[in-house]
Amino acid sequence: MNLTDILAQAGGIESMAKELGVPPAMAKQGADALLPAILGGFKKQAQAGGGVEGLGGLLGQLGGGGLLDAVLGPQPTPVQAGNDVLGQIFGSKDVSRTVARRAAAETGLDAGLLKKMLPILAMMVAGYMAKQRGQGSGEGGLSGGLGGLLGNVLGGALGGGASSAGGLARMLDMDGDGNPLDDILGMANRMRG
Repeated sequence: MNLTDILAQAGGIESMAKELGVPPAMAKQGADALLPAILGGFKKQAQAGGGVEGLGGLLGQLGGGGLLDAVLGPQPTPVQAGNDVLGQIFGSKDVSRTVARRAAAETGLDAGLLKKMLPILAMMVAGYMAKQRGQGSGEGGLSGGLGGLLGNVLGGALGGGASSAGGLARMLDMDGDGNPLDDILGMANRMRG
């Protein structure tokens, strides 16, 4: 099961669809297209910030499992929390815009809609990972829970699947290192310069 399916089972895709006023199938299509870049950003944070333990600490600072709860709750999603997550994993609004434009080109969905999806999806992913981290016990649980989740989710999202997410990840991963985020950051920097 991929992360989009997991988030759909938790009710996140339907919550996002309601919030944005789009059919659940469209929200799922957008999630499939955007998740590889979001997961690539978390993977880069884990690599740069002390591994799984560092990422776990960052997830806690950003709001932990409460981020997922905020998306699933009856109140409007506080998207600023999602923008904070995106700021941490992408570093720049230009990267978010580039991710949305690339996903729009891949899916045919409106880039403006995908830009609105990004912070909500980032909250769902961060909240879900934080909850998985919390289910582990001790250091072994942390490494096994969040580390295993990151490996499985990132491998599934960024690996060579036949889904549109796999296709988008390969399209964005220009240097073939398995992480499209560095290529997206490079594109955003070239666009600014």
